[in-house]
This record gives sequence, C-alpha cells and structure tokens, in this order.
Amino acid sequence: MAQHARAFSYSLGQLWRARAATLMTAAVIGIALALPTALYLVLEHAQQVSAGWKGGAQVTLLLKQEVSDEAARTLAIRLRAWPALTEVRAISRAEALEEFRRLSGFGAALDALDENPLPAVLVLQLTAGQEDAERLLAKVRALPEVELAEFDEQWLKRLHAIMAVIERAVQLLALLLAAAVLFIVGNTLRLAVQSRSDEIEVSKLIGASDAFIRRPFLYSGMWHGALGGVCAWVMVSLALWLLHGPVQRLAALYQSDFSLSGLGFTLTLWLVAAGAVLGLLGAWLSVGRHLANIEPA
Repeated sequence: MAQHARAFSYSLGQLWRARAATLMTAAVIGIALALPTALYLVLEHAQQVSAGWKGGAQVTLLLKQEVSDEAARTLAIRLRAWPALTEVRAISRAEALEEFRRLSGFGAALDALDENPLPAVLVLQLTAGQEDAERLLAKVRALPEVELAEFDEQWLKRLHAIMAVIERAVQLLALLLAAAVLFIVGNTLRLAVQSRSDEIEVSKLIGASDAFIRRPFLYSGMWHGALGGVCAWVMVSLALWLLHGPVQRLAALYQSDFSLSGLGFTLTLWLVAAGAVLGLLGAWLSVGRHLANIEPA
C-alpha cells in the first residue's frame, strides 16, 4: 500500500511537471470519448421524443376537394361501424386550415389565398392488435370520396429502423475510438519509457521488479484516461449548452416542451471511469512490452 501511495503521488507529480503535454494528450482522448458520447445522447433524446408516438396505429384519409364537410361527417359515421376501427375523427376543411396555420407558421401566406386549398380529413384509429392493416388500407383507398390514404405507423417503423442502424453505428464507432484511446495512451507512455530507459536500467540493477517500475506508468495512464473523460464531459456539456436555446425555439414552434438534458451524474461517472480504464489498459499493454526490452547489460 505504501508503494502504491508513492507511485500514485509520483505519477501526479510527473503529470503536473509536464502540464502542457498532459493537457494535449487529455484533450485528444477527450475528443475520442466525446464523439460516441454525443451520438449516444442524440439517440437517447430521439428515443424520448418518439416514446410518445407509440400509440395505436392510425390511418389518415385525405378526401377529395369536392367532398364537403357534411359528406365527410357522413362518411365518418359509416366508417365507425367497421369493427377494425375504434375511432373515426373528422376534421373539416376550416379546422385543417387552422391547424396548418398554427403548426406551419405560414399565417401571412395563407391569408393571401382566395380559398381554402386543404381538403377535409378523416383520422381512423385502428383496433389494438389489428394485424391486417394493409388490407384495411386498400379497402379505404377504394372509397370514392378518398383522394389519399396514409398508414401513419409506417414512417414510425422506418424511424425506429433508422435509429437501430444508427445505434449499431455508434457502438462500432465507440469500439474504434476506444482502440484509438488505447493507442494514444500507449504511444504516450512508450515515449515516457524510452526517455527514462537509463533510470529503468539502474532500477533493475539494484533489484527493482518489473511490477515496481511499471506501477507509476500505470497510474499515469489511468490519470491520462480520467482527464480525457473530464475533457469529454466539458466538450459535450458545452455543445449541449450551445444547442439548448435553438432546440427550445424549434420545440416551441411544434408546441412541445422538449429540451436537451445534460449527461447527469451517473453518465458522467461512467464516462470518466471508462476513460480511466482505457488509459490503464493502454498503459499496461504498452509499458509491459517495452519494459521487457530494457535490460541492464
């Protein structure tokens, strides 16, 4: 324990004496750790946004322009008798225009129009567990009043598939950048071992074991990785702070209270711990191999 305490303090002293080089190495490690962390946060926020979109499947019917609001309500009454549907909501042309005006922000442009260009809309809520949605979609498309029918769940399935691909890409990127951290720490400590080769030879001559000589380098690698994790936290937090205002303004346009959340204590702890473990592993792999090549003649 006393030897570990001495190696612990000695490695900190070494890093402090080479502050500029230590910060540069930690910054490079921080960039490598910040990239997958930022992408992970993007995925997490995207999953939070889409969590509220997993209700029952819906079919949206855009009716033909010549179909009046009264005819749309009559069609809605007919469709409510279908057992495959739990709810049919009719949206009049005026309601559709008002909703589009509220969500699009094109109020001034819409005021310049001579007439309402939007058709009446029917929103069909499918029965839970309804599996033959495509068959129902073909059936409603054949109705003479319908201009276009869209199955609203298809785009959500595509979104989830895209998110799954991105999640796998983030995992692969994290593995590649973890390997990059190993190489960065390993190369840094390789240079440190070579610069102190004479000291290491003398230590071995007076009986120092490889474990005794390796110990300060291992602590140094751990400190480099932990500092890299702190740098990654600073970079990601700064990016979130810069994006917070624009994201809130964008969410407000869609009447959403969505806002970016920070890393949090647990994720920050994992980030610093991952950097420390990668630094320790990189130091172990590099220093052990190079120490074996330094033997007193």
